[in-house]
Amino acid sequence: MKVVGLFAGIGGLELGLSRAGHERLMFSEVWPLAAQVLAAHFPETPNVGDVAALRGLPGETELVAAGFPCQDLSQAGRTQGIEGRKSSLVEHVFRLLDETPAPYALLENVSFMLSLDRGRAMARLVAAFEERGYLWAYRVVNTLAFLPQRRERVLFLASRAADPADILLVDEAAPCPRATSLPTHAHGFYWTEGVRGLGWAPDCVPTLKNGSTLGIASPPAILLPGGEVVTPDIRDAERLQGFPADWTAPAEALGRANWRWSLVGNAVSAPVAEWVGGRLEAPGDYDPARDGAPLEEGARWPRAARYDGDRRFGVEISAFPVWREREPLHLFLQHPGKPLSARAAAGFLARTQRAKLRFEPGFRESVAAHLEAMLAARSLVAAE
Repeated sequence: MKVVGLFAGIGGLELGLSRAGHERLMFSEVWPLAAQVLAAHFPETPNVGDVAALRGLPGETELVAAGFPCQDLSQAGRTQGIEGRKSSLVEHVFRLLDETPAPYALLENVSFMLSLDRGRAMARLVAAFEERGYLWAYRVVNTLAFLPQRRERVLFLASRAADPADILLVDEAAPCPRATSLPTHAHGFYWTEGVRGLGWAPDCVPTLKNGSTLGIASPPAILLPGGEVVTPDIRDAERLQGFPADWTAPAEALGRANWRWSLVGNAVSAPVAEWVGGRLEAPGDYDPARDGAPLEEGARWPRAARYDGDRRFGVEISAFPVWREREPLHLFLQHPGKPLSARAAAGFLARTQRAKLRFEPGFRESVAAHLEAMLAARSLVAAE
């Protein structure tokens, strides 16, 4: 298919679709840092910039791909909802489809949109596509199906040419996580948490975030089997999203290196897009036995659903379309991480002491040992 990428970011959707054999026609990406990355890796594909200034799509467009801004829909963001300043930009997708009714549209966003404001964002999406004569299907998909990052996102596919359920809702695999222990495997967590949550992730990292609006990075921490606590190198963060290492390096020509974390945290996981691209090329056959009860107006949005042109149905299917075997996280990492600072470790431990959370036996002791090692190293440097 010929693809136009709106809100393209660093090209996660478009890279994955290209790996599945689809053709890029055009990007729309306004952030200069992301545009710099696109220009470096896709020099033959024009970037028209601001989607609000785009008057129409190329006539041959077959698939509109749009990982529209999530800041207003994210649990970690502003939660202003679909009418928020950023996330409301999805309305330009509908405007452009009215001008050029492409047969397919693929959207991606955070899973929190299903519950935020009683699912108002999803209600807006489905209503807009139904008004335009599209069938649709959506599903929460976890990047952990492909890579050692636990990252749930909603994939929403609408079509006027086929049944999207034959693409999004036919593949399912049983996850096969390996048994782990602190001495033998790496464990990811968010060191910025510790009171109400932890983001604990055995043999993987929790969701990579985009950091602050000021470009302050917010990488997760990883407790390695040897007891060291590190934050991953940005090159491994890129790989955890399915990009080659140093994919975002071109952005450093325009901004601080820390901004690369925002670029990676905002991105669509490329292997997820590649899986969808493969099914677009070779659709399956949806099994109606997966249908749950018809969804009534105002009902809670389930984690997967479809619209057949007449009724909406919840769908029983997991977040794992496949399960790819992978190395343990500590072997997946190719670059030395940065040791978690003594200040960060001390602050985290202080928060866990106030928490009512349950922690893996030995976890806090391991972080405390890391803190002691960092303080000892600091004293040694001061003495010299």
